[in-house]
Amino acid sequence: MSRLSTSTDDEAATPLGSRPVRRPSVVLGVGGGIAAYKACELLRRLTESGHDVTVVPTEAALAFVGAPTWAALSGRPVATDVWTDVHEVPHVRIGQHADLVVVAPATADLLARAAHGLADDLLTNTLLTARCPVVLAPAMHTEMWEHAATRANVATLRSRGVLVVEPAEGRLTGADTGKGRLPEPAALFEVCADVLARGVAPTLDLAGRHVVVSAGGTREPLDPVRYLGNRSSGRQGYALARAAAARGAEVTVVAANVDLPDPAGATVVRVGTTAELHDRVVAAAARADAVVMAAAPADFRPSEVSDDKIKKAGDGSAPTITLVQNDDILREISTHRARPGSVVVGFAAETGDATGSVLDLARAKLARKGCDLLVVNDVSGGAVFGSPDNEAVVLGADGAVVEVPHGTKTALAHVIWDEVVRRLDRQFDP
Repeated sequence: MSRLSTSTDDEAATPLGSRPVRRPSVVLGVGGGIAAYKACELLRRLTESGHDVTVVPTEAALAFVGAPTWAALSGRPVATDVWTDVHEVPHVRIGQHADLVVVAPATADLLARAAHGLADDLLTNTLLTARCPVVLAPAMHTEMWEHAATRANVATLRSRGVLVVEPAEGRLTGADTGKGRLPEPAALFEVCADVLARGVAPTLDLAGRHVVVSAGGTREPLDPVRYLGNRSSGRQGYALARAAAARGAEVTVVAANVDLPDPAGATVVRVGTTAELHDRVVAAAARADAVVMAAAPADFRPSEVSDDKIKKAGDGSAPTITLVQNDDILREISTHRARPGSVVVGFAAETGDATGSVLDLARAKLARKGCDLLVVNDVSGGAVFGSPDNEAVVLGADGAVVEVPHGTKTALAHVIWDEVVRRLDRQFDP
């Protein structure tokens, strides 16, 4: 899946006579922030998934996590300056031979030095010599992240093709709370895997774009303990969010009852019911270049919700529940676009019936909803829901048909974004 390392010392053991297998070479830079301890978990995930990892901490980072820890977890020596093993020219070699450089945490100071091309330690030298994808995961207090100098440095780095992951919101050092928290290691690992899978120079073709992704399944309450829901896990929506972030987008996820780690680089808005999903998606769509409705909103809700738990009747009879129809979110944001030129993507989970095949029903839905793209899943027998894999057909209102074979949900996500980008580009290059 990942690009292979060019370094000669990264060959894995192979049977005699076979070609040596080279494992992807990753440089993990660690800045001097309290979040440095989280990089230990990221390192573990990288090494256990078959990557050769060289840790390059700053001198300040070693005040938080010592060199013996990095050496033990990576199985490689650790240095911070350009003078250690100088005969091997580490300040050039490490960056030249890397398939990916990821820095987590990237402090405000480190972002500033990287943006201005300074090379006063081994990590900043590595950033200058690297010709592979570079991912920076900032972590700092909210005031530092929002400062004009930091924002300018981030903009400079992004303009050079560096993927700067948006920090998460939450508890910071001490009692402070706000934006500036390092995303969780599991989420950062997914970003790294995605970037490696896409090759030497992934295009940040969604940079400067704001995209909205809905994910999960809504729940319509019957009483304080029961609800009407569906089997959507949110995995495809979260894969879309991760893929968009890896392509440089500003990502807002409207998540309905999703029990997954927040995608790194995305702002997550949590909702429960279809009405809540409607309000949040419509609000976010007002400034979005693209909206992908990957959530599974309930078509109906109970007309009345009991304040008390509904009890069994002594005579064995069941209560009668009257349903009313929910708003059609996809049709609304497709036919009443707050932002001209935006692209709207819907999903259709179909099984086919006596009136037509899966694709027949999907084409009718595409015309009825008015969206630009419709991702069609055949869910016969419960396929797709909760699975890490997916397969689909992407239908375009312009007549395009893209068949996506069985594969990961991340692979499908990138096909969808490819189609979105193609349509966004048409707005400026008809």
